[in-house]
Amino acid sequence: SDLGSGSTSRRDFLKFLGFSTAAATLAACEAPVNKVIPYVVKPDEIIPGVANYYASTIYDGHDFASVLVKTREGRPIKIEPNKTATNARVQASVLSMYDSARLKNPMKGKVDTDWETIDADIISKLEKISTDKGKNIALLTSTIISPSTEKLISGFSEKYGNVRHVQMDTISHHGMLEANKSTFGVRALPTYHFDKADVIVSFGADFLGNWGSTDYATDYANGRNPNKKMSKHYQIESTLTLTGSNADERIPIKPSEQAGLLYSLYNDLNGVGTADSRISKIVEALKSVNSSIVVCNSNDKDVQLLVNSINKKLGNYKITIDISNPSYLRKGNDDDVANLISDMNIGNIDALITYNVNPSYTLVNAHDFNTGLSKVGMKVSSSLYMDETATKMDYVCPDNHNLESWGDANPSNGIYTLMQPTINPLFNGRQFQDSLLSWTNNSKEYYNYIQSHYMNDDKHLEQPGISLISDEPDWNKKLHDGYFITENREEYNSDNEIFSAPYFPLLSSEDIEFEISEKISMGDGSQSNNPWLQELPDPLSRACWDNYLTISASNARDLGIKNWNVSNGALNGSMVNITVDGYELKNVPVMIQPGQAVGTVSLAVGYGRTHAGKCGGDVSEGVKPIGHNAYPLSNGGVAKIEVVEGTHEFAATQLHHTMMGRDIVKETTLAEYIKNPASGNHTDLYHTHDGKKKASEVSLWDEHDHETGHFWNLSIDLTACNGCAACVVSCHAENNVPVVGKEEVRKSRDMHWLRIDRYFSSDMTKEKSEKENISAITMYADMEDPSEYP
Repeated sequence: SDLGSGSTSRRDFLKFLGFSTAAATLAACEAPVNKVIPYVVKPDEIIPGVANYYASTIYDGHDFASVLVKTREGRPIKIEPNKTATNARVQASVLSMYDSARLKNPMKGKVDTDWETIDADIISKLEKISTDKGKNIALLTSTIISPSTEKLISGFSEKYGNVRHVQMDTISHHGMLEANKSTFGVRALPTYHFDKADVIVSFGADFLGNWGSTDYATDYANGRNPNKKMSKHYQIESTLTLTGSNADERIPIKPSEQAGLLYSLYNDLNGVGTADSRISKIVEALKSVNSSIVVCNSNDKDVQLLVNSINKKLGNYKITIDISNPSYLRKGNDDDVANLISDMNIGNIDALITYNVNPSYTLVNAHDFNTGLSKVGMKVSSSLYMDETATKMDYVCPDNHNLESWGDANPSNGIYTLMQPTINPLFNGRQFQDSLLSWTNNSKEYYNYIQSHYMNDDKHLEQPGISLISDEPDWNKKLHDGYFITENREEYNSDNEIFSAPYFPLLSSEDIEFEISEKISMGDGSQSNNPWLQELPDPLSRACWDNYLTISASNARDLGIKNWNVSNGALNGSMVNITVDGYELKNVPVMIQPGQAVGTVSLAVGYGRTHAGKCGGDVSEGVKPIGHNAYPLSNGGVAKIEVVEGTHEFAATQLHHTMMGRDIVKETTLAEYIKNPASGNHTDLYHTHDGKKKASEVSLWDEHDHETGHFWNLSIDLTACNGCAACVVSCHAENNVPVVGKEEVRKSRDMHWLRIDRYFSSDMTKEKSEKENISAITMYADMEDPSEYP
């Protein structure tokens, strides 16, 4: 049955989820019976019923976080940040570990087998390929940030020869990486310090949501303290993002206008001409401060070269942008992927091994990849799931989850984190690194391999002759901490910088343009079978269990597209067929989104999975996909939209979009706050069991009559909170909050303990109604409608 469509009853859904999770948990915790010896002296940290915490790392090729894993009686139950920030997907990863849809055994020809058979077959075929001249082996992986894994891959390549290692990212940063390689000689992403910037200008980069490191949200909040020096943030974008919703000023544009506006900004900063009127205020703000940041989400190398030149002109390098200590979280190379697909299609690849990627789903040219895949002699997948790519492989090797694995990571220059298992593997899986060791006839276990790598490898020396990890006690300390920082860093020579500013004209078009987006819940779609993420409301649309085409109100009116509420308040909407660059998606639901630039539409990736599981969509089990796959439209372009018959039922947790003149959120300008810190406030009357009281009449010091019960209140700093919803998923994990499914959400029966509502401004205000003598009924009716650009 289709959980996403709500055809399963809430009771059955909870029974399904509860059983699968419980079964997986019990299966995991069967401790191997080796020695049964009672404690003579019980360790102080082991207390039945009291949680233990272990430092580890979460990295799935898309999201990275150094974490503390809360365990109880050997079961990981909660994720906490360890010196870094987490997002909703990192928080939800603990549930993905217990997913009963994970691969349970190695498979040969879609039939379960054992590891001995798998290893014998693969080694035999690899050795045969390596001895035949002209035959090639390809290893296609996500970005590898593990130094020990890089060394393993290097050893694998040396053993078999003619091995090509290609790295890919589901959301490509190829253009930015290549631009930095041309400018600085470093193919990496800079580290941004948003807390040090007085002015922040983002052209489409959702750095509070899915663009870059999760730490950027913390840095941004630290720079937004009104009691110190508060930054000014401008966001220029097409689709309303989490970052755009937090900006001081937001300028909606079409994707085709982005490069021209950047060039206009560059020229004005250099005294050549005057910037476009839409960004003239931004130019003046940048000129008036000593520290700023300009970022852009474009995957065009020339656009990123222009951004580098703008930041150079502003003097941002070594102040707010650090290229000397770059981030290694994205290494994907689109050119290498394209060349691999080309070689696969002409028969030049005789063996392909994939790890932590799903190209049959995520590539814009997945059809070409699948055609080439059919021409590869031996196909191997190391994966958690029988996903869209694994279903096409000869051999499928079940990987271990992060929380079941050993590992290491080098997310940025000089910073290392360690990964340790917090539970025995739930199923008969084996992490990819152990597979590489087996296939190279290395008898070491990966745990020992990592240890020796850092203790003995000459490439990882703190000083000549001194390893990063000196001995067993030092290893134990670093493993306990979960990370370590070294002064042994790659050197960067600023004398080799080459800046360029390619020309881009200001374009204008009457066409409707398409761009992809990424939700903070679903991300790239690798955790599509996680019900916590499926039911997490989007912070902007407040919808879940869906992706949908976002469109502006005026474009919706022109096309005859509508959203409306039915009798119980649930939201319904029109559907369309959309064609971009010759690729058509049919029956796509449309959400009218305040903030969407007129003349643009967007669709989130991560949906439309055909082999994710019973929760995310699995056609092999008769469960239809949830939403539509937007990856084939990744290149964007002109969109042709045709309204079709039919109604789509949305699952939205918030059905009112404006504050209707009510004092729900207290706000003021920075200038007014500096003059009077009480601006924007009024005298609060607190609700107590004894009625309403002034703040001065309520004391935490005086004794309280507990017979009246507790009266809970919580205060949130709305300047620091950006609405990322990581706390909502964290609350699910902490309190075992169940999901209810799409149909129950439509009945307002969602069970989230934490709710983050968002409110748009309206064109109608009380002041406007008084000035224009508008009746109260008309005023409040108009207040219900959010502004097109709130």
